Amino acid sequence: MTTDHLERGALAGVGGGLTYGLFVATVGNSFTAGLETFEHGHGGGGPVVSGLTTTLASVGGGVLWGLLFGVAVFGVGYYLLEPALPGTGATKRLALAGAGFLTVSGAPWLVLPPQPPGVEQALPTETRLAWYGGLMVVGALVAVACGLAYRWTAGRSRVVTAAATLAPLALLAVPVVLAPANPVHGDVPAALVAAYRWTVVFGQALLWATLAAVHAWLGDPATTQVDTDYPATAD
Repeated sequence: MTTDHLERGALAGVGGGLTYGLFVATVGNSFTAGLETFEHGHGGGGPVVSGLTTTLASVGGGVLWGLLFGVAVFGVGYYLLEPALPGTGATKRLALAGAGFLTVSGAPWLVLPPQPPGVEQALPTETRLAWYGGLMVVGALVAVACGLAYRWTAGRSRVVTAAATLAPLALLAVPVVLAPANPVHGDVPAALVAAYRWTVVFGQALLWATLAAVHAWLGDPATTQVDTDYPATAD
């Protein structure tokens, strides 16, 4: 692996993380602050920390998440998986971003969706963590299966290829059926819970899409050509 691959992954991570952090600071934090009124019984207590501190923490945390995913997925992962990724150019990055989103968030959230403040879950924390980790593995395997299905059907019509590529996603229904029930309760209205979840989903999708866009904009590292034409030596 070249340093250039890691640098490009890190730069993509900074761009994606900064975008995500700003989204959380401007949209996510305002939403969460409103929901916290339900957690405290509609009370009007003041914020524990200042708005500036919260904003800086959100942006900084977003950049750190971006760096982690940028280096791990678009640095190391892209270097190892690039020949097997479907499409060319930006399409390869989008496919990798989709696989990353499916692994880190998409598959686990089918069983354990994001919950806003004020909502309590029945399953203990240890059980939820175990299921979340297992669902990440399932998400990664399904993403690999989608990639293999694309390679096996790449020479056929677009409809057949698209259908075959997306077919493994149906396997995600298995852990959904097998997962234990996790009833939740709280004072937050169901409509606001749904809106909060979609806000979190949009934020994560924005992070992965920006990672892919910045990485595509940076382009591929230049291939170093090795000169194999050595001058003949006299006997």
